[in-house]
Amino acid sequence: MLGQPVSMLIPDVIGFKLTGKLKEGATATDLVLTCTQMLRKRGVVGKFVEYCGPGLDNLSLADRATIGNMAPEYGATCGFFPIDAETIRYLTFSGRDAARVKLVEEYAKAQGMWRDASTPDPVFTDMLQLDLGDVMPSLAGPKRPQDRVLLSDVSTSFDATMKETANITSPRASKVEGKGFDVNDGNVVIAAITSCTNTSNPTVLVAAGLVARKAVAKGLTSKPWVKTSLAPGSQVVTDYLDKAGLTADLDKLGFNLVGYGCTTCIGNSGPLDEPIANAVDAGDLVVSAVLSGNRNFEGRVHPQVKANYLASPPLVVAYALAGTMRLNLTKDPLGTGSDGQPVYLKDIWPTNQEIADTLKQALTQEMFKKRYGNVFQGPKEWQKIETTTGQTYKWNPGSTYVQNPPYFVGMPKQPGKLSDIVKARELAILGDSITTDHISPAGSIKRDGPSGEYLLEHQVRPNEFNSYGSRRGNHEVMMRGTFANIRLKNEMAPGTTGGVTKHQPSGDAMSIFDAAMRYKKDGVPLIVVGGKEYGTGSSRDWAAKGTVLLGVKAVIVESFERIHRSNLVGMGVLPLQFKDGATRQTLKLDGTETFDLTGIAGGIKPQMDVNCRITRANGKVDEIKLLCRIDTLDEVEYYRHGGILQYVLRQLAAA
Repeated sequence: MLGQPVSMLIPDVIGFKLTGKLKEGATATDLVLTCTQMLRKRGVVGKFVEYCGPGLDNLSLADRATIGNMAPEYGATCGFFPIDAETIRYLTFSGRDAARVKLVEEYAKAQGMWRDASTPDPVFTDMLQLDLGDVMPSLAGPKRPQDRVLLSDVSTSFDATMKETANITSPRASKVEGKGFDVNDGNVVIAAITSCTNTSNPTVLVAAGLVARKAVAKGLTSKPWVKTSLAPGSQVVTDYLDKAGLTADLDKLGFNLVGYGCTTCIGNSGPLDEPIANAVDAGDLVVSAVLSGNRNFEGRVHPQVKANYLASPPLVVAYALAGTMRLNLTKDPLGTGSDGQPVYLKDIWPTNQEIADTLKQALTQEMFKKRYGNVFQGPKEWQKIETTTGQTYKWNPGSTYVQNPPYFVGMPKQPGKLSDIVKARELAILGDSITTDHISPAGSIKRDGPSGEYLLEHQVRPNEFNSYGSRRGNHEVMMRGTFANIRLKNEMAPGTTGGVTKHQPSGDAMSIFDAAMRYKKDGVPLIVVGGKEYGTGSSRDWAAKGTVLLGVKAVIVESFERIHRSNLVGMGVLPLQFKDGATRQTLKLDGTETFDLTGIAGGIKPQMDVNCRITRANGKVDEIKLLCRIDTLDEVEYYRHGGILQYVLRQLAAA
């Protein structure tokens, strides 16, 4: 990043040996959800995962990419496959230059990186094994990618979720005004084939189209309360669905093309139909989304949807037909056909041979060449956008989308001396598995939150708020949205959700942003305290940027996810880890404490101990040691400069 080398501790490499072959009815999505569950259980944060074994011969490159792309979800630094004949086949078929393809093969062989059937397994730190024949149709949810649920168990699993979320054992109904039907707990209100690797995998996309074709032929339709959409990751998907004649069938079930790129998976599904949204709110229902993305974290997909499930594209179509999570799709009918007979999932599920035959006649090399031969030109609409030229960006002070961030305001030519962090207050005390979506949401902006109030003050109407993701060029919006996820629970403010905290020592309840600004005015440094797996999920840079702009100087947790820890260092925030069994619970932290973090002024060394003095409201003092999670000498330099941006700017100025 910014011309800097990536520094890291030398990682363990975990082998993942695959044998056998996927059986009928199992998809690459089922496989990746199985791998994700296994790897999260094993624990691979900060590790590499390399796949090996004879099962690789039965996986297409698209299947392998589906698995590799889930590395952030299973926590690894990366998940990768060796180069083999399938790699070369894909490069050739997708229109790569012949000389480049030849170079890839010859280089891999010369370096001993080529794999074939006779290649022995490499030596790994540890090894997991999976027979592909054991993979079963699955979903993952309701709020983490590693929480895999067998398709046959989804209905009973959802009932447990309903009990946990709403403390009910049977579903409630809420009338939909003017529609002639009710919405119930467990109803699927969003079914989205959305743009992650799943929607660039031809096998599962064609499978979805064939499910749609057979469903239409049987006379089935999507349930009227389900918002359906198709957002492929590539225009090639549209080409082969068109050629196979499957687009029309998907359209008939409401899976119309809405665009190319991140949609529902990152919170860009758009609003539910107003009568349905009103019914969900009126009944405070636990409704669901089923999507073919990688991430289903709390509050990410849609603010009104409390249960979100990852599934293969054909299962997304099936759940649109069923309209509820409270059916066992392996036994219960999806609906009634035009002949009056019940239609089951097995009646419309394509065979592997049907999928292969369709792909063979529908997907061609020319599609890749046509779509990617001029990919950087863009359509006419893109070419018509007016731009300015020059060495520096011309900021528009009236823009609510892009503003000049304050990272360099008051920055001296040379970094100052490091200092201890004294009399710091807790801005938030958080639990386990806090995701980067909890820290910096990407979805819709609430009207009555700090970001919504800012936009209203700048004459932006609520229907034009757009999303946090679309306004990430404006730090004023993003810092107000930091820790504003609607599902975030701050243990300093029990009984609340969303970005709420208690200012200390006043005890006043307020938004996290307002509290941070009040502390900033008073010159009080801040810390955030958390549990295990802090910062899971996507590499959301704003989760670190927003943290530092709120005045947070250190984050103290039980364990970090790799990317977020690195991003915190890159923004000049000190990542610290509890030691010796200490946690926020064993220390009985409630937010009324002050923290002194000492030993920093004497200089930072990778993974040194930092002294932590906790002073209670009653004057009682606890002293503990914390592990500094600045892991490398390069990171020491970034932190010393106040962040990687300041470090690079000073290097450029000195050149």
